[in-house]
Amino acid sequence: MWQPNDAKAYEYYESKGSSNSSSNNSNSSNSNNTQGIPRELMNRILLAIGNEILKNSDGTSIDELKKILEKMIVEEMARMGNVSSSKMSPDGKGKDDDMSSISSKTLLAYLEEEGYINRGSRRMLTGKGFMSIGMLMLKDVLKAFKSNTLGMHETSKSGYGTTMLESSKRYEQGDDLKYLNVPKSMLNAVERIMMEKGSVELPIEFKVEDLEQYELLNEVKMAVVYCIDLSSTMRYSSLNDEVSRIEAAKKALWCLYILNRKFFQSDSIHLLGFGALATRIMPQDIPYLKTFEPGHDFLHYTNYQAAFRLAVKILNKEDATNKRIVLITDGQPSACFVDSDAEKERILNARPYSHFYKPDKIMLDALKDEQGIRVDTTSGSLVYLCYRYRQVDPYVAAKTILEAKRCKRLGIDVDTLMVSEEDVLLKFVNDMERIVKGRSYYINPSDLGRVLITDYIRNKRQVVRASSR
Repeated sequence: MWQPNDAKAYEYYESKGSSNSSSNNSNSSNSNNTQGIPRELMNRILLAIGNEILKNSDGTSIDELKKILEKMIVEEMARMGNVSSSKMSPDGKGKDDDMSSISSKTLLAYLEEEGYINRGSRRMLTGKGFMSIGMLMLKDVLKAFKSNTLGMHETSKSGYGTTMLESSKRYEQGDDLKYLNVPKSMLNAVERIMMEKGSVELPIEFKVEDLEQYELLNEVKMAVVYCIDLSSTMRYSSLNDEVSRIEAAKKALWCLYILNRKFFQSDSIHLLGFGALATRIMPQDIPYLKTFEPGHDFLHYTNYQAAFRLAVKILNKEDATNKRIVLITDGQPSACFVDSDAEKERILNARPYSHFYKPDKIMLDALKDEQGIRVDTTSGSLVYLCYRYRQVDPYVAAKTILEAKRCKRLGIDVDTLMVSEEDVLLKFVNDMERIVKGRSYYINPSDLGRVLITDYIRNKRQVVRASSR
């Protein structure tokens, strides 16, 4: 059983040696200068880098990274200054005394040499850095759970699992006898014999109708599309919260992706971001996600329809048992697609001053070049924009709910996580989820990682019950 505090969780962060640095004296020197770094300190350094990148979506500069590392070195030196005499070596020196030779420059060189960062890249984290920091963040989230409550085993293989429950069901022809509930089956046989003969004699003769077997909790294959709201209000923090909503959502999705890769490889997790339009998100792009601001045309509006339609396209290619769409949002819908000229005319006849948005190719090309974002314009190219203060436009609401119902008809569950205190959002989402028999949660952004992981695990499991007769 994998536990958050196991040493195995730190395998990513140990030096692989300096075999590749022998050809470069400076690299070798840097490597030697960092040999005394405690593993716990290296983990804190990696976490600090990850949190800084999450906070600064425009890109963390080398100078900013140096300041972070210098601060951590000073804090570590101060901590070491308080090392008790019980931790002193016979010569009177602390065991981490060689920390004094480490600087932010040597640490940066070490991190690059070990493959965690690439200082020459616009997006600093390498694949190894992304996975390593994500694993540390996941470890922090898992600390909130009691030991063994998630029942996860680290694996490199795909597969499924079953767990026996205390409840049982009638045995059916073809069922596996290894799950037979012997005490319950024997009690059924005794009760039947007493009713038939009035007394019980040994040996007890069983009949098929006496047999019962334990119910099983099956882990089923899942395909989930997590849709993160990238509208402009997601950059704000909720009341009494230090991190912004977008920062909390990115961290939660980063952890969830690592969880999927390490423990549930048979499942498919997909990510997309949405404003007025939607876009696929590659896992390694999670730390660098930014909200759409008013300067990005009108992409900063909130169009649930765009998220639903792109998510359906993705899930239609999956053969999983369970298919889900999970919205992470802080605002009510303020836009919807207009699918025909006739529909546009109907809107204009009812609302002469309506606003419509057609994506500008120059802006879309700029987004692709600057952020690697490829906005989906195949799901709809004309968007009706209607933001109303503290209310949802009836036409936008109707179109959004129709799209959610379409998802449900296709066998796709729709759930929503709300990271906003606005009562208008809560009411609309609760109404939508009631119609499509989905679930809605209001949560504090700081709890988003824990809630996403708990929700994901619970939805993997279904009880196998007796078929109706």
